[in-house]
Amino acid sequence: MDPVRNPYAPGAGQRPPELAGRGRELDVFDVVLERIARGRPERSLMLTGLRGVGKTVLLNTLRSQAINHLWGTGKIEARPDQSLRRPVAAALHMAVRELAPRHRAPDRIDAFLGVLKAFAQRAAPAGRGGAAPKMRDRWQPGIDVPASSGRADSGDIEIDLVELLTDAAAVATDVGTGIAIFIDEMQDLGAEDVSALCAACHELSQLGAPLIVVGAGLPHLPAVLSAAKSYSERLFRYQRIDRLDRIAADQALCAPAEREEVEYEQKALDLLYEKSGGYPYFVQAYGKATWDHAPRSPITAADVRVAAPEAEAELAVGFFGSRFERATPAEREYMRAMATLALVDGEDSGRDDMDAAVPTAEIARALGRKPASLSPARDALIKKGLIYSGERGTVAFTVPHFGRYLRTQPA
Repeated sequence: MDPVRNPYAPGAGQRPPELAGRGRELDVFDVVLERIARGRPERSLMLTGLRGVGKTVLLNTLRSQAINHLWGTGKIEARPDQSLRRPVAAALHMAVRELAPRHRAPDRIDAFLGVLKAFAQRAAPAGRGGAAPKMRDRWQPGIDVPASSGRADSGDIEIDLVELLTDAAAVATDVGTGIAIFIDEMQDLGAEDVSALCAACHELSQLGAPLIVVGAGLPHLPAVLSAAKSYSERLFRYQRIDRLDRIAADQALCAPAEREEVEYEQKALDLLYEKSGGYPYFVQAYGKATWDHAPRSPITAADVRVAAPEAEAELAVGFFGSRFERATPAEREYMRAMATLALVDGEDSGRDDMDAAVPTAEIARALGRKPASLSPARDALIKKGLIYSGERGTVAFTVPHFGRYLRTQPA
């Protein structure tokens, strides 16, 4: 098989050649856009799921849908060590710049940009001992108009964000369209920023304003939002993004191959689904390796068996290994105990180990430690995005097949 014609694309956030199994999510978002365009009330949208299920790809696709509806859009990636103020200002600047050519009153755009600049330039609180803000906090946005005063510049992120998004929505109303802000890795936002974002979305929904937030994050994102505002479960529409079913996984493999006049034998597809578990990233990784090793069409199960070790070696380095290396020895010990217990639990319940949540009390018992002494390791792993706590007293891996990988690593 010609490797140059290999259609598969295993990459972080890289759109696969066939976006299979996500038709429902795309249709739902089309309805949201159309309802808001007609002045109907709608909720902002939150996508949740494990790593490797294609949340970022779907987020980018939804943004393309919004652009096709002539909406203003901006996208940011949340970081644990960064305030929301700067990235959301940049995202809104981009969104309003997309709308500006269609606005009949340039003064209205300039007035909003003045508010946006004031919001962005609002100095961070002084450091300890009254020290001046660090240079990185004295960021200057690329906005030519002077900063306004008295709007979105109080220094309280919740007050400021509500005022800023309300003003942005008014600009979109003038143009007869909407604004969508896309936030990836949303679980990494700080508690104050999450609270502010919820408050802003609540205000916008009450006003019927044409501005929505589309967030993507790990499975515990709903719990993060609920901890910030008790009404968040009613504020957002939650969509869990999961592995592909068998039909969609086969489509993700076969449709790109057919465009290159290549076919798969049924047993090859059976084995590829068994290896990948239906996770989109793994589907692409095994598909790419199999294509490169197959001598001709149709691709057979034997081709898959020959190629699988190469796919697994690449995943071990790029997908699993890079995450494992970020953990300290104590954190690795914690995860190894999780992996062992997840396997036992999965065998007992008939579930796959990738979905098995493990009680933290059992981890402490397995390690011969008191639960409180393991809290630093658990909290650090959650902060690093390697595990999550979907329910109180339990933890699970954020990465599919991570438990299987850990059980192959030497202690």
